[in-house]
Amino acid sequence: MCGIAGKLFFDSGARVDPSRIEGMLLPMNHRGPDGRGIYLDGNVGLGHLRLSIIDLSTGAQPMTNEDETIWIVFNGEIYNFQELREQLAGKGHVFRSRSDTEVIIHAYEEFGPDCVNLLRGMFAFAIWDSKRKRLFLARDRVGIKPLYYCQDKDALWFASELKGIIIDPAVKREINSQAICTFLSFNYVAGEETLIRSIRKLLPGHYLLVENGKVVTRQYWDLRYTEDRWSQSFEDTVEELQALLGATVRDHMIADVPVGVLLSGGVDSSAMLNFAVQATGKTVNTFTVGFDGNQVVDERPYARLAAEKFGSCHHEISITEDDFWNFLPTYAWHMEEPVCEPPAVALYYVSQLARKHVKVVLSGEGGDEAFGGYPNYPNMLSLDRIRAATGPLARTIGGLTGWMGGALQKDRLQRYGHALGRPLAAHYFSRTSGPTSFFNRRRKQFLSEAFFDRAASGWPANFIAEIMKPVSDESLLNQMLYVDTKTWLPDDLLVKADKMTMANSIELRVPLLDHKVLEFAASLRPDCKVRGKETKRVLKAAFAKVLPPEIIHRKKAGFPVPFEGWLRNGLSERVAATLLSDRAVARNFFKKSELTRLLKTNSQNGRFGKEVFCLLSLELCLQKFMDPSVNAELAPVNCP
Repeated sequence: MCGIAGKLFFDSGARVDPSRIEGMLLPMNHRGPDGRGIYLDGNVGLGHLRLSIIDLSTGAQPMTNEDETIWIVFNGEIYNFQELREQLAGKGHVFRSRSDTEVIIHAYEEFGPDCVNLLRGMFAFAIWDSKRKRLFLARDRVGIKPLYYCQDKDALWFASELKGIIIDPAVKREINSQAICTFLSFNYVAGEETLIRSIRKLLPGHYLLVENGKVVTRQYWDLRYTEDRWSQSFEDTVEELQALLGATVRDHMIADVPVGVLLSGGVDSSAMLNFAVQATGKTVNTFTVGFDGNQVVDERPYARLAAEKFGSCHHEISITEDDFWNFLPTYAWHMEEPVCEPPAVALYYVSQLARKHVKVVLSGEGGDEAFGGYPNYPNMLSLDRIRAATGPLARTIGGLTGWMGGALQKDRLQRYGHALGRPLAAHYFSRTSGPTSFFNRRRKQFLSEAFFDRAASGWPANFIAEIMKPVSDESLLNQMLYVDTKTWLPDDLLVKADKMTMANSIELRVPLLDHKVLEFAASLRPDCKVRGKETKRVLKAAFAKVLPPEIIHRKKAGFPVPFEGWLRNGLSERVAATLLSDRAVARNFFKKSELTRLLKTNSQNGRFGKEVFCLLSLELCLQKFMDPSVNAELAPVNCP
């Protein structure tokens, strides 16, 4: 796990200043405190920050092949690298290290850009092919590792974080108004765009080539739903899944440093602990987080139950309201883009705890998106059955139900009422949002006239309709899973997972997002995943005889952080001071009167805690990355 950065001038006669690459690495030092390296080749510069996990003695980067014509900087882990190494050695390739990085180099030598199809793992890397004068960037299939890039008429920049790019004064730092509109619709910035107009995300499952003055991006993988296992018995499916997950977690345990497990007390993380214990003869360290004061759900008793069951060495941390507030500026600094993800704060603190004991942790992220674990899936399926039964009356019933939800201030009732009688893309933006959410429903009322005219022309339903084209003939459940896998998963969940763990120089691995596991889940009958109100049916069946029944049958909690109560009560004055400050109001994004009303209403009934956190996340990101004062904070040392 590392940080990468680089710059390519399109003019072959230009020269990259080494201080520029050093400057790009500087604000990302937390991603690789164990070492750094720079490679220059005229108009190209590559930089690398190393967090040593595998091949501690000879895995330094940038790394090259035998004749120094191909150079790589790599962030991530390749779990099948030993198997690939044997295959490539059989073809005559000579290895000088035990690292997975060198395997990518030789795979590229043998197969060119198609090498990405052979890699099983999480990755973002850049290869400079000096013979072909080609820069090759690639990102893993589901977006576990981030990769940003910026292109203008003179150059192309790339980095693991936005900070690594905007530090170069040649990069224009302009606010992307449409990205703010997208954020308010989804609670995260979905797709390629970022908060900064000139910088884009390389999409998951894509690679980018710069060759002969042309920049081309191509998709090399997508999740496809098949019927490969529809004829298989449920019992055989469960048995196959158990074997697949056991092997997958075993591969994810490969490291030359200690590996631990983050425990939420849920099915997925507890199952990861079970397999991790099986994969090693050593005691596994586990970590969980709780919160001081009143909270709806406390994850810690369930985490302790799993830790006791599997004999781990368990560690806990508790955070307070003040811990939450004091971390928020740092949250914005590391997240880099506005994301309404309060659990990210908890993840930061538990990662900080874990770093005292291990350098790598596993988590259960991804099981819900692969196997249908969120409550909205069975709820939407129930609505679909009502729609089918009522026919032309569905829209009338939906309108009445939606009106009742609005009148009673019942957001869920309003949302589900709106869904009746409408195409899926018109209401299912992702599991986090929809057209009845606050900012989508009231954006014309809430946004300033100038900002609305500038940013609100794009409607999220159009974006989702485009994403859904490859699965237009699939079942309703698979369509929802696909939308979440393409939006919420890479742009919210995995952003949080990467940024908060790397902020503490710790590597997070997510076995349930191995592409073989995702492809397995995509080959199952929908009722193997969701049946009636039962979610993650096959996954829970696979662990039924292993996990304590209290964990198997507990109601999904979703890592609850009591932020809504904190924002409503003890932190309300500090929140208002931030969002109604002179510089926040001067941005003229929102009508001050409407913002004041929102904050007042939330302090009275707590109904808009999520919306308040969204606005707070946006404002803090703008302060960190867009205000003039940030230039000094980002400026590299001794950079001309």
